[in-house]
Amino acid sequence: MIDFNTVTEFSHTYCIAICAFLVPANLLTTLQTAILTGLNRPRMQVWASVLVASLWATAMIFHVFTWFAIGVVMPPTYILLVMAITCLAINIWAVGHPASMMQLIGIAVSAFRGGFGRKKDLVI
Repeated sequence: MIDFNTVTEFSHTYCIAICAFLVPANLLTTLQTAILTGLNRPRMQVWASVLVASLWATAMIFHVFTWFAIGVVMPPTYILLVMAITCLAINIWAVGHPASMMQLIGIAVSAFRGGFGRKKDLVI
């Protein structure tokens, strides 16, 4: 059985190392999920990416909750919590409704390539 006090103590002792690993892991694996979804890769590849990304996001949420449990209420705790929840939501979106995510990614890519509001040559 896992002792909550031991887990909390570990989380507090190695906070910098935990965050130094989990922040990039969350962002990179969520980006990978979005890229795989945008490229319309097979569902199993997307689901594998979602599984790993959701693991990191959930770990970050639990890490932040250990700080909330002892009363640490600071901007970094809220920033990390919002980041983890956002990554988790994007991963759930990739599994729940990939068509709308692909559509949004397509719009973003076309806007990036063509520029926003750039008009074609107009002949008057």
